[in-house]
Amino acid sequence: MDTIVSIKPLIAILASLLAVPFIILSGRSPNLREAWTFTAAGLKFVFVASMLPLILAGFQVEFTIAEVLPDFALRLRVDAMGMLFALVSSFLWIVTSLYSIGYMRGLQEHSQTRYFCFFALSLSATIGVAFSANLLTLYLFYEMLSLATYPLVTHHQDKEARSSGRKYLFYILGTSIAMVLPAMIFIAHKTGTLEFASQGILAGTLDQPAVLMLLLLFVFGFAKAAIMPFHAWLPAAMVAPTPVSALLHAVAVVKVGVFCIARVMTGVFGIDLLASLELSTIVCIIAAVTILASSLIALSQDDLKRRLAFSTIGQLSYIVLGIALLSKSGMIGGLLHIAMHAFGKITLFFCAGAIFVATGTRNISQMAGLGKRMPLTMSAFFIGALSVIGLPPCGGFISKWHLVTGTIQADQIVMLVVLLGSSLLNAAYFLPVVYRAFFCSREEALFNGPMTEAPRWCLLPPLITAGLSIVLFVYPQPFLRLARLAVQGIMGG
Repeated sequence: MDTIVSIKPLIAILASLLAVPFIILSGRSPNLREAWTFTAAGLKFVFVASMLPLILAGFQVEFTIAEVLPDFALRLRVDAMGMLFALVSSFLWIVTSLYSIGYMRGLQEHSQTRYFCFFALSLSATIGVAFSANLLTLYLFYEMLSLATYPLVTHHQDKEARSSGRKYLFYILGTSIAMVLPAMIFIAHKTGTLEFASQGILAGTLDQPAVLMLLLLFVFGFAKAAIMPFHAWLPAAMVAPTPVSALLHAVAVVKVGVFCIARVMTGVFGIDLLASLELSTIVCIIAAVTILASSLIALSQDDLKRRLAFSTIGQLSYIVLGIALLSKSGMIGGLLHIAMHAFGKITLFFCAGAIFVATGTRNISQMAGLGKRMPLTMSAFFIGALSVIGLPPCGGFISKWHLVTGTIQADQIVMLVVLLGSSLLNAAYFLPVVYRAFFCSREEALFNGPMTEAPRWCLLPPLITAGLSIVLFVYPQPFLRLARLAVQGIMGG
């Protein structure tokens, strides 16, 4: 694959980072502050999208930031897998910035300047992970993201927020330092490189037990993926403002976790090594247990954001499962689910925040009849739910279709049952929310007044993302093409 040297990947990362001083200086002028946010978000997306034609044409874009040690550099490389993730996160930051205005102003939240600053830092780290050319660069941006998101999780600065923040750092930083860092040092010692390669870098260097141990260190060490039992940070982090939950805990942070696992499985281990040592089945089992257990727990949650959090835990493991199947369709489905789940789940979080802003309601049991008061919001919620469940006419159907056919290609019938069973559980914890909102009896309805939606800046973003979820069913490009290109590069043809 031909490589083009360009500074564009670095500029895409720095676009939001360089906006931070301007956001701070504009703290007393909210309109100007948020103008800087939109400018940075727009520039970031433009620079990411400007590299898309090259990637679709089969090129890679590379830039070396610095040689840290001999043979170990901070290097950026844009390929199809990284481009898919970067496109999703950079575009949805624009929509979330719009939503943040309505939410933060609607609730008159404190420290809004600090909030927008750390949001910008978090997006820089996210794009850095997407464009990392080696394990060292990926690890540094991964840790940067952990530190940048801590102030967002603890934004309310009350006892619950501080407790959740401690749990967040314990899981996210603790696992990466205790598991990922030693594994990375060991690999560097054994192979003399940390560069990602299409066929991996470990073939012929280690025996099966050592490879298995390294694989488990990465799968559990990248705790942002919320693989059980390292998942408890995600429901706890729901104390953050809803825009944080929406982008960082439905798109950026959690997707960084599964993206890192996908990148390491394909670029460090290589699918041939995993297949020859029969280790991918172990990852499939871990993912399957997480999918089913989180879906069952979600059924029992009355707090809407906590139900969405446990749903996210299961949906993340769909991506890990797709990669671990090692089949062409399964891997395409896993990568495609990064995008399809992002648009569906961010819609659901946006709706949860809009409901809270308009009614002060968090609990599902208190939402009977809400569809009559907030029909647009609950209609968007219904579309987001359909996408996450994997039903037409939403994009989630496309990614789950590939995952299902991937289990058949891999002759993993048990995993097929897991996918279909979990989709039924998805429907069981989402559709009753919609039914009670629209079709409860007059006696059961808790909202019988006139239609009163959330402020327009809280209403418009979920309508946009819900609409795009439908568009992605009809036209899943360019994400589908990027997923196919990525898998083609991984499988060598």
